[in-house]
Amino acid sequence: MPEDRKKRREMPQRPASERTRDFKEVPLGYTSEDARCEAARCIGCKNPQCVEGCPVLIDIPEFLHLLCEGRFLEAALKLKEENALPAVCGRVCPQETQCEEKCVLGRKGEPVAIGALERFAADFLRERGEAGFPETSSPSGFAVAIIGAGPAGLTAAGELAKMGHRVVVFEALHEPGGVLMYGIPEFRLPKEIVMAEVRDLESIGVEFRMDMPVGKAVTVEELLEGEFDAVFIGTGAGLPRFLGIPGENLAGVLSANEYLTRVNLMRAWDPESPTPVLVGEKTVVFGGGNVALDSARSALRVGGGEVTIIYRRTRVEMPARDAEIHHAEEEGIRFEFLSAPTRFLGDDRGAVSGVECIRMELGEPDESGRRRPVPIEGSEYEMPADLAIVAIGNRPNPLVTSTTEGLEVESWGGIIIDPDTGATSVPGVYAGGDIVTGAATVIEAMGAAKIAAEAIDRYLRKEKQAAGACREAAGK
Repeated sequence: MPEDRKKRREMPQRPASERTRDFKEVPLGYTSEDARCEAARCIGCKNPQCVEGCPVLIDIPEFLHLLCEGRFLEAALKLKEENALPAVCGRVCPQETQCEEKCVLGRKGEPVAIGALERFAADFLRERGEAGFPETSSPSGFAVAIIGAGPAGLTAAGELAKMGHRVVVFEALHEPGGVLMYGIPEFRLPKEIVMAEVRDLESIGVEFRMDMPVGKAVTVEELLEGEFDAVFIGTGAGLPRFLGIPGENLAGVLSANEYLTRVNLMRAWDPESPTPVLVGEKTVVFGGGNVALDSARSALRVGGGEVTIIYRRTRVEMPARDAEIHHAEEEGIRFEFLSAPTRFLGDDRGAVSGVECIRMELGEPDESGRRRPVPIEGSEYEMPADLAIVAIGNRPNPLVTSTTEGLEVESWGGIIIDPDTGATSVPGVYAGGDIVTGAATVIEAMGAAKIAAEAIDRYLRKEKQAAGACREAAGK
C-alpha cells in the first residue's frame, strides 16, 4: 500500500490547558486541503463495506469522490440525501465501530476518516447558508405527529416531510434536539449546530410545538382522533438509573441527566445563568460510557477541582469512545478502575462528603460479552467527595407508554415493535430509537427512524388507496 494511503490526516484540536477553561469545541475540523487529501485515500472498492457499516446507508464512496474533486457543496448534499443531521453525526457518531471499521484501508493501515470528512462537508454547507434538503414530494394530504425532538424524531420528521407529508414534532422541553441539546456538552456538540439542523427541517415544512409533553398535555389517542393520520414515538430513554445504595438521597448526589441538563439546556456553565450548577472541589462520577465522560469533563470546566471517574471494570471494557477517553486523560480527569461504590457518606448538613467503594476483579463474561466485575471481600476504602454524579445508564420515561391504551411494552419499559417496520401494537403508531432499544447511539436511533418513516409512508399511501376504493364503490 502506498505510504500516502496508509496515514490519515489528523484533525487539529485545542490544547488541554486552554480548553478546560471554557466550553468551546475541542476538535477544530479539517481545512479544505485536509479534506481533499483525506478523501483521496479512498481506493474506490468495488464492493464498499463502509456503506453497510452506516445505519442510515449514506453513499460514502460517492461522497468521498465528490470531496476528492473539491466539489464540497455537492458532497454535503449527498450526505443530506440520507442523513438529516450530518453535522451532528460528524461529531458524535462512533464511526470507528461502524463505517470506518469496515474500511478496507483499516486492514493494513488506518481507515479513511469518514467522520471527520462528514463534519467538514456539513459545516461547509451550513457556513454558506445553503439549503440542505433535496426537493420534497408534492403534498400527500396526510399529517404525521412526531413525539420527541431528539435524533430519532428529527430524522423521522425529515424523511416524512421529504415524502410530502405534513409533519408536526411535539417536544416536552422548550428547545428541540433532545439529548443533542440537553445531554451532549457544548464542547462536543455546539448547540448552534443542532439548531441549524432544526432550521433546515423547518425550511421543508416541519413544524415544532414545544413545551408539549405527550401523555400529559395531549395523548397519542387524541392525536390520532384529531389532525393526524399516524404517530411516530421517538421519546428516547431519558429516565436515569441510580445505584440503589445507602446515602444516594444526600444533597450533592445527582443523576447525569439532571447535571448535564443544568449545564447544557439551562446554561449553568454561564456565570450569568439563573440556574447555576453545583461545583465540587472533589467530584466523583460513576460509569464508563460517554455520558460519564461528558459529566466529568463538564464538572472540570465549570470550575471543579479534582474530578475522578470510578468504573467497576478496566479501561479496556469502557464503552465510551476511545477519543473521548483520550481527551479526558489529557485534561487531567482521574480514573479509578476496578472499583464500585457501596454507600455514600454524609456530613451533619445532609450533604455528601464522601463515598465508600470496594475493589473489584474481573470474572467470567456476562451477557454483554464483557468480563463480569466481582467484589473483593474486605477491600472497602473511602474517598472524599462533595459532588457525586451517577452515569450508569437510562431507561424509557413511561409518560407516553403508560397513557397509550393497547401499546405493548417490554418489562423494562421499552416499546415492542416489528423490527422491519417500527410498527407498534397500536395501528398507525410507530416507534424507534432508545424508547425501543434502550440507550444506544445517535446514529442507531436515526437508522431506526428511517425504517419507521418508510413504513409510515407505505401505511399512509395504502390508507389513501383504500379510501379511494371505498369512495369509488360508494359512487357505484
